[in-house]
Amino acid sequence: MKINKFSPQETGFTEVLCSIVLKPKILYYYGKIPENRVPTVAIVGARKNTSYGKEVTYRAAYEVAKAGAIVVSGLAYGTDSIAHRGALDAGGVTIAVLGTAINRIYPISHTGLAREIIAAGGAVISEYGPDGSGGYGEVGGVRFLARNRIISGLSDVVLIAEAADHSGSLNTASHALEQGKEVFAVPGDINRPLSEGCNKLIAKGAIPYLKPSDLVEKLFPERVHAKRSKKSFMGGSPVEQKIVKQILSGVNDGEQIVMNSDISVQEFNQAITMLEIRDVVVPLGMNKWMLR
Repeated sequence: MKINKFSPQETGFTEVLCSIVLKPKILYYYGKIPENRVPTVAIVGARKNTSYGKEVTYRAAYEVAKAGAIVVSGLAYGTDSIAHRGALDAGGVTIAVLGTAINRIYPISHTGLAREIIAAGGAVISEYGPDGSGGYGEVGGVRFLARNRIISGLSDVVLIAEAADHSGSLNTASHALEQGKEVFAVPGDINRPLSEGCNKLIAKGAIPYLKPSDLVEKLFPERVHAKRSKKSFMGGSPVEQKIVKQILSGVNDGEQIVMNSDISVQEFNQAITMLEIRDVVVPLGMNKWMLR
């Protein structure tokens, strides 16, 4: 596999890393880095996960990847590898962030998984060069904690799928909160040690993760807006439906809507008033409108 090298500010996708604490100066990678930002979710959790954690992780990764989001994780045993697998099985793109030198896939047993990630259009990245240089961490486990800031930094949303009280995944959650990212945590049995970390995150304000659509709606709010808007005018008059269709297409000027819809000004005024009363549209002033 060919090792590539670049600075985070060289692409729209990784430019976000320039604003995090201890921003990486150089990144090394195999595969393909997206040129521009794409909705991205980090999914991390326990290495020795339960069947509950495995099921939740796989389904979350599968559904968000199917929706078009990129899944980021750390290629480790347990939750990380399951998250990558779920994204791959959905035909999506996933990115693995290493805490080791770029030429040292860890664990070595996941070399095949790394190759699959690359073949599917994703990437394996590290801030450590082939000789182990670069980055801010020292040798050993500290490097795995250091790479967590990159996992959360690349993402728009972070999901902690399963975590004990002192899990390294909670370190990723801390970085995410520092970076202003929203953190979701999977609630679990209060008597199960691997749910203790997630339950404590929720108690401190993390968003309880209940289903894949929680993430999809957060990553793709415009789809939810369009879906709700379409639903809100179901059963409306033909004129109302024409108006909403125009606004959904990006036309918000009243005069232009009248022209495009082949309706009279009087019909428009009556219909837009009813849509406003039903809280479907919001006036922007100057006869311009938007869907609520």
